Amino acid sequence: MSSTTLRRAAPLLALLAPLWFAAPLWLAAPSLTFAQLGAAPAPAPADPRAAAPQDFTGYWVAVVTEDWRFRMLTPDKGDFAGVPLNAEGRKIADQWDPKRDEANGEQCRSYGAAAIMRVPERLHITWTDSHTLRIETDAGQQVRLLHFGGAPSPSATPSWQGYSVADWEGLRPRTFVGTVAGGLGAAKPYPEGYLKVVTTQLRPGYLRKNGVPYGPQTSVLEYLDSFKEPNGDRWLVVTTVVTDPEYLAQPFVTSSHFKKIADGSGWHPTPCEAQ
Repeated sequence: MSSTTLRRAAPLLALLAPLWFAAPLWLAAPSLTFAQLGAAPAPAPADPRAAAPQDFTGYWVAVVTEDWRFRMLTPDKGDFAGVPLNAEGRKIADQWDPKRDEANGEQCRSYGAAAIMRVPERLHITWTDSHTLRIETDAGQQVRLLHFGGAPSPSATPSWQGYSVADWEGLRPRTFVGTVAGGLGAAKPYPEGYLKVVTTQLRPGYLRKNGVPYGPQTSVLEYLDSFKEPNGDRWLVVTTVVTDPEYLAQPFVTSSHFKKIADGSGWHPTPCEAQ
């Protein structure tokens, strides 16, 4: 594993440290190393779009490589494997009734911000302005707005996508040495970093379509990172940490993968489905 990968994982590793009390000490090494070297994160950019270390814009398709039976199919009622539900959460999940959700106009419960990146879907990511990144999903026709420098209003009405505060993290120049006529060229700095998103003010919903609940006190922490394979394929990795003191015994952590596609020719908007 490269030092870059370890450093980008450091914020998440630090967050999960209480859960991994038996983890080896080398997990903390990247952050300690940078602290010892005196490296400091760059200040927040005045123009987040211009300062973006990565370009997430364009169309992406979900590639489901884990939890296939929970994501591609609606799990059976009572099948909560892998989700750290507490007793109250299991009690609520056992009451799942998709027909009731449809009758109440709540068929989008499994398309909220705490679960939407796990849905088999396509994403369309664009900038609405220099401080707002927009994520549209064709599954459920949801729209997420990631606000750089924004703050949620205490009086705002909770919604499926809540209010998301975004920030570039790990910003620092990285030196690339090119080749010129077979020799080493001039070193050129280019930005490096990843996107951190914190979402609150969520309307209660489901972590999975079969009624696995999350409540109004839920917060969602996400890290978005992208990389390019040697064959030219570009990938988007979304690490999601859902924290809910009401229904979860501990944070629920997942990693979702998207592959960039050339255009929106496969874009197929479909409404939310309760089952």
